[in-house]
Amino acid sequence: MSVAPQGYYAFSSAAPPPLPPLSGTRRADVCVVGGGYTGLSAALHLARAGKTVVLLEANRIGFAASGRNGGQIHSGLRKDQATLEQWLGERHAHALWDIAEDAKSLLRRLISEHAIACDLKQGLVIAAHDSQALAGLSEETAHLRKAYGYSAVSMLDRQAIASALGTDVYPGGYLDVGGGHLHPLKFARGLGEAACKAGAVICENSTVRALDRSDAVVRTDHGAVSAGTVILACDAFSGDVAPELERFIGHVESFIVATRPLSSDLDAKIVPSDVAAADTRHVLDYYRKSADHRLLFAGRESYWNVPTDVAALVRPRMARVFPSLAGVPIDFAWSGTVGITRTRMPHFGRLGDRVLFGHGYSGHGVALSVAGGKALAEAALDRTKAFDTLATVPAKPFPRGKLLRKPLITAGLLWYKLQDAI
Repeated sequence: MSVAPQGYYAFSSAAPPPLPPLSGTRRADVCVVGGGYTGLSAALHLARAGKTVVLLEANRIGFAASGRNGGQIHSGLRKDQATLEQWLGERHAHALWDIAEDAKSLLRRLISEHAIACDLKQGLVIAAHDSQALAGLSEETAHLRKAYGYSAVSMLDRQAIASALGTDVYPGGYLDVGGGHLHPLKFARGLGEAACKAGAVICENSTVRALDRSDAVVRTDHGAVSAGTVILACDAFSGDVAPELERFIGHVESFIVATRPLSSDLDAKIVPSDVAAADTRHVLDYYRKSADHRLLFAGRESYWNVPTDVAALVRPRMARVFPSLAGVPIDFAWSGTVGITRTRMPHFGRLGDRVLFGHGYSGHGVALSVAGGKALAEAALDRTKAFDTLATVPAKPFPRGKLLRKPLITAGLLWYKLQDAI
């Protein structure tokens, strides 16, 4: 079984030659820290606007969450629109919805414009894990259609969802044809190539050791970038560069397996619609099929540690949904750190006059982080409409400081697991 950090994604995506690390001193209009979707999108949009850009990545492009995630393209944000309306008001909620809709369009446009071969497919099913969750999805669907004019989502009854997913464990759900899925590592590498072609300089294996906020100087072991503006796009690891952000970030370990390519009989039965799927549990299952007919299945989470046998952890969840896969070999198993916020909403803002940051997509980052990178780039160009919409979502720190943060979040996860079991 592969032990590559990106699991199946590394196996199925040819790695480009490494880019040289930062050496010596450079000047740039903007220095971007982080080589995931947010940072790559910011670098691409800034380079297109004619700005000099240096992006610093501690490892390789797409090394962390952007190269390990479930590849699912969701509509909206982690909180449903009715909840956002009650919390932030209808105007702000609608503006956030517009950003999320633009995110999906931007994602698909970039893939098309730059010919990024990332196995893009259409369709996402949200599967209700019980009747109460199904009623909530029905209300959400009706609200999206009426208040937002979003007609891409439609309800599925028990028979329809069983037909779409090849399992009878769900009482129903909805199909969002505006959603979809892709190969996340191929997409990250394609974004990196596009940014380089646009004129951005990407330095891999360039861990940031210090950030001078007042002078906007970013230092690594072997060099420094002096910039007009710095963009922090490190998601779960933003606190490593800016310690004051650490209290706003929770680390969640997510686990994924990839089966051996399915036989033709199983392939015809398991997710025959070829959509992505996610259920409504707090600690959810989410899955899809790969281009070479494997099932990629993610289940279980941890706030504390990474088990040595990820496959053994995930297999029972997969077998509960698809009993016919109980004995199918698992070829790849891997994990990745997801950055969540206490509000489950993105956290954007400024650290002084010359440093911008954005993180915390809380599981909705495949499309939303690309839009987040564009919003950060526009803010660096003094066009702040989208950035301000994101930055004015109130942020809440996790309580009790660094030492107690993990134990408290772990306790919260256990409570959510109990709620799932009720």
